[in-house]
Amino acid sequence: MLRQALLAASRSGGARRVVETAPFTRDVVRRFIAGETIEDAARVTEELTTEGLLVTLDVLGEDTTDRERAEANVQHYIDLLRRLGDTRLEGAPLGTRAEVSLKLSAIGQTVDEALALDNARRVSTAARSAGTTVTLDMEDHTTVDSTLRTVHELRRDFPDTGAVVQAYLRRAEEHCAELAYEGSRVRLCKGAYAAPEPIAFTGKEDIDKSFVRCMKVLMAGKGYPMLATHDPRLIDIAGALAVLHGRDADTFEYQMLYGVRPQEQRRLAGQGAVVRVYVAYGREWYAYFMRRLAERPANLRLVMRSVTGRS
Repeated sequence: MLRQALLAASRSGGARRVVETAPFTRDVVRRFIAGETIEDAARVTEELTTEGLLVTLDVLGEDTTDRERAEANVQHYIDLLRRLGDTRLEGAPLGTRAEVSLKLSAIGQTVDEALALDNARRVSTAARSAGTTVTLDMEDHTTVDSTLRTVHELRRDFPDTGAVVQAYLRRAEEHCAELAYEGSRVRLCKGAYAAPEPIAFTGKEDIDKSFVRCMKVLMAGKGYPMLATHDPRLIDIAGALAVLHGRDADTFEYQMLYGVRPQEQRRLAGQGAVVRVYVAYGREWYAYFMRRLAERPANLRLVMRSVTGRS
């Protein structure tokens, strides 16, 4: 119930105005959002990569409904990637340690699928020049088929394009089986969007079971799994599956959100695991922030403590 309420609030203009203007909000948001500018993103990326972590950068902003805004978002990604390519860290471009995550709804998917594909190609070209890659984020369940079609088309020219599967969707295991081929980079996450019960699992136990089934498919396959979870039980199962299938540490990775369980991120990296931190930044942070609260009750408790402390 709480998760569904928070997801509904993520699309509510009234709730957005309340949260964005609350006096406590900025301090709490800073825990999960790296800042608002490319400079902020580059600074946080350098800090994390110096500690042995990898990064994927998400420019916040989605559900774009006009071409002009989509073009501005594309240009921002190109500028970001140019910065990653130009910045040197230990003699190598920062882009070798940081990729980008791209929401198709931010670059025109709502307007026209072909426009989003063309724009994704432009971002992917800039990523290749910076020595890095792109992962296409998965969004609302109504866009899954369109996004997977775009992944398929984009991989013709950019085979290292990452795909995302959301375990809460009932077809997740099927999608994993289709994507678990050699060279295929697949991020598995639980999913952070509202969806009707016939399309998605709604209970935590069912979602966790689906996540494990999907992990089994990906870890047994020939692709490169990117396991996005903070759940200690799921992390342990992932490690056991790696042993079962004889996977070396560099043949899969863990992914975690910026600001969530940072000590666990460093612990895993210190043990030799590949760990990538999902770093979001930008001014359009509201919907992303609310989904983070919906994903993990501990995040909401952090907000409530902040409210109590300010009152």
